[in-house]
Amino acid sequence: MLRRKHLPLDLQRSLDVFREVVATLEPAKERLTDVLPTTRLPGAALPDALVAFEEALERAAVLMPAWQHPAVEESWLACTAGVAEARDRARTLREEAPDLGGFEGLIGAVEHLLDPLEPFEAAAGAFRDRRRQARR
Repeated sequence: MLRRKHLPLDLQRSLDVFREVVATLEPAKERLTDVLPTTRLPGAALPDALVAFEEALERAAVLMPAWQHPAVEESWLACTAGVAEARDRARTLREEAPDLGGFEGLIGAVEHLLDPLEPFEAAAGAFRDRRRQARR
């Protein structure tokens, strides 16, 4: 029978907080994408989704230092920068409130807000890699 290897305790704590950050961001990202109309639904209000997104980014920024660890430092730095950039972009969109010019502009705005958070995928992979290394 194979036993699952565990991460070192300090890295496991980092992973737990990382998961908490992701759990904070994912619903807000979904809410942001809900502003896009579909064939059946008109789409949610962008201002409301933007507020929820900014609140989630604020909570994530507070939690970020708790998952910093040398084993995933590069990923942590990229994610920290991504959260900061997403916060800046969201604030700019809220403050400037530009005319997005319809559906295409709305898609572009949502993508522009979400793009900086892509490093979280790589960070999840970095934790998986560390777990695989612990198995050896």
